[in-house]
Amino acid sequence: MPRTSFFIFLFLFAPCFLGQPRENEVEAHIGKGYELVQQDRFDQAAAEFQLALASNPGLVRVRYQLAVCWFALGRREESRKQFERLEQEISGDSKVLYYLGRLRLLALDNDAAIEIFGKIVSQPPFPDTAFYLGCAYLARGDIRDAVSMLERAAASAPRDYRVPYRLARAYREAGRPKEAEREYQRSSELRQHYNNAAEELAACGAALKNRPIAEARAVCLLMADPNDPDKLTSLGIVYGENAAYSEAIEPLERAAKLDPDSFEIFHNLGLSYFRMRRYAEARPALERAVALRPDFFGSNALFGAVLFALKDDKLAYPVLVHANELEPNDLESADLLFKVALLLARDRFLAKDYSHSAEYLGKASQVRPADASVHRRLAEVYGLLGQRTVAAREAEKADEIERAPK
Repeated sequence: MPRTSFFIFLFLFAPCFLGQPRENEVEAHIGKGYELVQQDRFDQAAAEFQLALASNPGLVRVRYQLAVCWFALGRREESRKQFERLEQEISGDSKVLYYLGRLRLLALDNDAAIEIFGKIVSQPPFPDTAFYLGCAYLARGDIRDAVSMLERAAASAPRDYRVPYRLARAYREAGRPKEAEREYQRSSELRQHYNNAAEELAACGAALKNRPIAEARAVCLLMADPNDPDKLTSLGIVYGENAAYSEAIEPLERAAKLDPDSFEIFHNLGLSYFRMRRYAEARPALERAVALRPDFFGSNALFGAVLFALKDDKLAYPVLVHANELEPNDLESADLLFKVALLLARDRFLAKDYSHSAEYLGKASQVRPADASVHRRLAEVYGLLGQRTVAAREAEKADEIERAPK
């Protein structure tokens, strides 16, 4: 099977690749839920995640997605219950604590919000963690701490209009009126800039959907500010969402030079190159995205696919293993990991490196425990290693699978 046939697994980022039938109903609900989240259809996504959890309540990452959907829909009580359950199951997860902190802040429980955000602000799961902690300090009347944390937020997010507005209020409470007025003015300017960008982005998206690409490009270039990485990133993303992949490259490349620490830029740049099958150029962008956000499933899965396309199976393997650890229920990325594991097992077998061949086959059997051929190969390799008991056990597993009714 050609390598590119495995790229269908990228349903999270390329809905147009969907179409293969799901292997079971639970995975179908999960896949549909992720797709709906990407479209901001949180109510429908929540329904899909609930159906998946009804069949398997132990799907922790699905429960997290459900909790986020409830939060986005303003259904705070349902969201809180799900996040509190997650905190019991995976205690200390920074993303779970972030949302619990925000829920306490919305409930005006500033003491609890400060305690929660204080646990994660040194290594924040999301860029605005310091902002919300500053808001909690401000609401409680801890002006010195509020100023300190909001100044930190302003330094890390200089284009977020919410930050200078809250910082202005903190300065005012601290008796620093000139600095407060400066921040109010900055907040107003940033908000107007944001509103203008939103209008330009909407016009660009509509043009891409309804006009020839040459005409649409003229509309979209109105927001191509060469000095604004946020606008350039948004432009690249809207191009990609409308399958104008080659047009997406230039603004994303420019944005990367302006903001070399933005995960979003490098992920979308790699995704655009990938969709154009320019795998060698996708590789460094995705490598950077994974370095910036090591535990984001999408970038790891995409990076693994690119390495596989470039026939760098040895490097693809650990990346795909990590992607599988992040989303063990994602069938398509698991299929790709299975393929790579078998290729590496074959290479090690031909080199008579039977111990490593067994290691790769073992991973393949974890991914597809009901594949008799893998157990049969394991039996052969363990036999060559002189591990007769293990070889016999693997042969017996293969026989059981083959005898089982289909």
